[in-house]
Amino acid sequence: MTTPSAPDGSPGPSMTDEEYGALRASAALWAGTSVLITDEYGRVLVQRVDYRPSYLLPGGAVDKGESPARAAARELWEELGVTAVVDRGLAVDWVSAEGFGAPGVMRFPGEILHVYDGGVWDEGRIAAIRLPGHEVEAVGFAEPADLPGLMTPGDARRVLSALRARIDGAGPAFLEDGVPIAPGVLDRAGVLRTARVREHFPFRPAPVPEGLPVRRSEGWLLAPDGRVLVLLDPGTGAARLPGGAPGPVDHGDPWATLVREAGGEAAATAARPLYLGHLLDPEGPDGSDGPDRSEAAEAAEGSYALVCHAAVLTRLGPPSAGADADRAPVRVLATPEQALELFDRGPHGAAQLAAVHRARALLGIPRADRRAVTELPGPVTFQASGDVRRPCPKVCG
Repeated sequence: MTTPSAPDGSPGPSMTDEEYGALRASAALWAGTSVLITDEYGRVLVQRVDYRPSYLLPGGAVDKGESPARAAARELWEELGVTAVVDRGLAVDWVSAEGFGAPGVMRFPGEILHVYDGGVWDEGRIAAIRLPGHEVEAVGFAEPADLPGLMTPGDARRVLSALRARIDGAGPAFLEDGVPIAPGVLDRAGVLRTARVREHFPFRPAPVPEGLPVRRSEGWLLAPDGRVLVLLDPGTGAARLPGGAPGPVDHGDPWATLVREAGGEAAATAARPLYLGHLLDPEGPDGSDGPDRSEAAEAAEGSYALVCHAAVLTRLGPPSAGADADRAPVRVLATPEQALELFDRGPHGAAQLAAVHRARALLGIPRADRRAVTELPGPVTFQASGDVRRPCPKVCG
């Protein structure tokens, strides 16, 4: 039997099956697999191994005749002592010989490396990890922004790209040396490349106590489809909700602060506000928040309140222009769950998320299905049906 063309489909002399197989074998790549696992605070599980100075995700080589998903499950068992079904891909990375930087004696031909989603592990599952006694010396959880200091550059790029793909929810990312070939908005903004602002503050669904100063007012501004407006800093990739510090013109009204700040930084308008509660930022002598601390003690010890509202997002105007245009935040819509993955609210994040969903239901807004994070670069009017309507002369002209 003969093959009438070269592997790339170009015209060429006929080849025997043996010749065609030899040609394909000469272009073969290694195959590898890894698993991305996070804890409940969005930190990534990494391993210290005895054969490399840098940290790795759980994973390894795909054995002959083995599928990448089965290899990932096998590696979890061998390296962590955990049995798990691995059935959701996050990224496929083409790793070049040049990008890997292997020594010449290894004759590294390049690699196709699959990254799978190992999910979010709670304390019980983490406690069940059993190391094999060789190869893997220790495991730990690292803030995403710290990965470039722990891993090789290519590994860190791959993990951050896979983590963004998991948050985005649009499907697996296809990478070349860790860089997406079709970057989404989270990739373009460089989300998670700098440390998330750590706000492990208690959330209290109650009015701000008298005498407790308000440091910031922020809003979960809900589009009619159930997603919220999130702002990405173009310089750092940091994600935050609209809002800011109170000013004299607000006359002590946190909602007025939010209206002013959201309009100024994101050209956003909202209606039908609902007060959610406040985060207590304990800046007292010991930073504690014990149950026996009185409201008067909190005020006296220098604590601050970060006030939270929910409201219906009605319109986004044109983005900032002029000298400040390069610093204008990137405006995106994300589900509340996706938004929380971009923040570091710590053990109190779930309580705030529950309050957001209670307010969403009261506002008659449906729960958003997970979908790709959507950038909103221009003016938008939000319709009650949940549609996003682009610029129109009547409303936005």
